Amino acid sequence: MDLFIPTSISFTQACSELTHLGIGAHQDDLEIMALHGILECYKNPIQHFGGIICTHGSGSPRSGTYASYSDQEMAHTRKKEQHHAARLGGYHFVTQLDFSSSLLQDPCSHDLVDALYEILKQLHPQVIYTHHPLDKHPTHRAVCRGVIEALRRLPATQHPKKLLGGEVWRSLDWLNDDDKISLDVSAHPQLTEKLISLFDSQIAGGKHYDLGTLGRYRANATFTDPHRVDLATHIAYALDLRPLLENPQLSLQEFALGFVRHFHEQIKKELC
Repeated sequence: MDLFIPTSISFTQACSELTHLGIGAHQDDLEIMALHGILECYKNPIQHFGGIICTHGSGSPRSGTYASYSDQEMAHTRKKEQHHAARLGGYHFVTQLDFSSSLLQDPCSHDLVDALYEILKQLHPQVIYTHHPLDKHPTHRAVCRGVIEALRRLPATQHPKKLLGGEVWRSLDWLNDDDKISLDVSAHPQLTEKLISLFDSQIAGGKHYDLGTLGRYRANATFTDPHRVDLATHIAYALDLRPLLENPQLSLQEFALGFVRHFHEQIKKELC
């Protein structure tokens, strides 16, 4: 496990002051699906963001400058990029658990849940951002499941007030409006661009997450309502995952399929 605190504060102090927490699968996931929390806490004296990255990210695709990098070199590079993002974004801390994606996707493994539970026992964030269960990346879905299971181990008094599943590998623009949460991420546009662009190993390595992410946010803002002018320049969508904590018997599958049914019902109604 790698713990990075950009300032001179102790981890104990960082834990006690934390208000917003992002839990992502890979380096750069926080800057995409938890950007709302990063921006809310940026230079805010009473709100503080922290992050947890669950994998070492060594298996990412690569080309160009990074084509010859070994898995170990890629993991080291991505770890350092995450450190730079934490420093630039003013995070209280970022910890990287260094699990492999294959381990997280193993349904028989409880390692991620155990690790997250031990960390979450020390934290009391008001808001947690993680991946949503409709994401098409299997490691993202595994992290979502791990976060839910770890939080379910905690007493309800330690549950966050908000638990949000954000977009990365599947957009949420197709959901019915009342099934998704709109998060205004228009503030600090230069910071947003710099944060996402810091992950050069991904961008120069062959994946333009910088352009894709900013384009998605702007498209969400533009196409959110055909009958009024834009109220924000950039919007990120998220799912409210709190029902999964309020009803421990509710499975991720049933929760996710509920949104599909709602969309199906809406289309039937509109085209009757």
